[in-house]
Parts: sequence; structure tokens; C-alpha cells
Amino acid sequence: MRIMRTSAGYVHGAALLATGLLAGAFGYGAANVIPTFRAVPMDVRLTFHTMMMKVNEPVMQSTMALAILTSFGLAIAARGRSRRLALGAGALTLTALLITVFGNIPLHAHFRQWAAGAVPAGHAEIIQRWELFHTLRTLAALAAFALLIAIAVVVRPVSRAGTPGAIEVRS
Repeated sequence: MRIMRTSAGYVHGAALLATGLLAGAFGYGAANVIPTFRAVPMDVRLTFHTMMMKVNEPVMQSTMALAILTSFGLAIAARGRSRRLALGAGALTLTALLITVFGNIPLHAHFRQWAAGAVPAGHAEIIQRWELFHTLRTLAALAAFALLIAIAVVVRPVSRAGTPGAIEVRS
């Protein structure tokens, strides 16, 4: 076994950055955007939500892809508990993506349709479902971020030379 602080450290840093951005973006939406949506008239909400989807799509897709790739990349490079935690983080970021693709995105079609015309009876249930999916993906992203933080703070393996903070990797 060889301790490779540099390359695994860079991958770990990239994974922390990507999952932190993902968790932060979803968390901001849950803490600020959704309550604001609830406080404004429905036409304002739908107009803003529809436009926000267009702007967020490439940013959030890129952030999720980076979070998934870097978390699984760290799992490939790491060993022991660090590997297991990185695998968990990768699985959780992948879960956030799957919730988005199969939960939130299909509901966006309703929002676009409503923004262009009348809001039907029963719309509150669809909005609540979208908010539930958003909460679930937010929690998945936050948990992934927490696992990657745990690698740095809790696991912190020590190299043979006694250097704290090195990540054990394959030789």
C-alpha cells in the first residue's frame, strides 16, 4: 500500500467542492426559493419557475455530473473507510440525479403548461410532489457532502511517515 496524498487529495478536494456546490444550491432552493414561491401569486411563481428551469438546467446538470464523477473517482483512488464513504457519497449524488430526472423534471412539463394557460384544479398536489422530490434530492446531496467531509475530518488516515490527513490509495 502506498500513501498518495497529492492526487487523491486533489480528487477529494474536487469532490468536496462539487458536492458542496450541489448541496448548497439545493439547500438554497429549499430554504429560500420554495418559501418565496409560496409567498407570491401563482402566475409569478410559474413564470419565475419556468425561467429558472431554463437557466438552472445546464448548471445543475454539470454540477451533479461533477459530484458523481469526483465522488466515485475518490472511491477508486481511496482504500478502507475512505473508499466506503466515497462510494456512499457517489451513490447519494447519483440518487439526487435520479430523483431529479424521474421526479422533478417530469413535473416541470406541468409548470410550463400552466404558465402558458390556466392552472387546473388539483395543482397544489403536483406542486407538493415537486417540493417533496426537491427535499429528497437536497437531503441526498447534503448527506453526500457530509460523507466527504467525514473523510477529511473523521477518517484522516496517517501515512507511514506520520503525516496526518493523507488518504490511503491503491499502489
